[in-house]
Amino acid sequence: VQLQASGGGLVQAGDSLRLACAASGRTFSSYAMGWFRQAPGKEREFVAAISWSGGSTYYADSVKGRFTISRDNAKNTVYLQMNSLKPEDTAVYYCAAGGRDDPIVVVTTIKGVRYWGQGTQVTVSS
Repeated sequence: VQLQASGGGLVQAGDSLRLACAASGRTFSSYAMGWFRQAPGKEREFVAAISWSGGSTYYADSVKGRFTISRDNAKNTVYLQMNSLKPEDTAVYYCAAGGRDDPIVVVTTIKGVRYWGQGTQVTVSS
């Protein structure tokens, strides 16, 4: 599985952004997907995850109520809608996938991720 993230940019606090992650392969719908982020000088951290069907989602407490993860299996794409952005959301955002048929919980931890996309920079100014 190859993952290509896009949609990052420079925004002001309170603004919104939508990230997208396009996946290659015909079995995209068999993979739970997730988003992680890494701020300068900090470790990579979990942001959000979604099950293969889209029926289950998990969020980090820091983004709950502001971010929404979704997927379109017909387009092989997973999205991260980010609202009410804060300066502390500034980071490189990475999309991730578990192994085929892995449960959603697998992509809530770095160790569980099988595939990484390249990062997309999100910068939120105050």
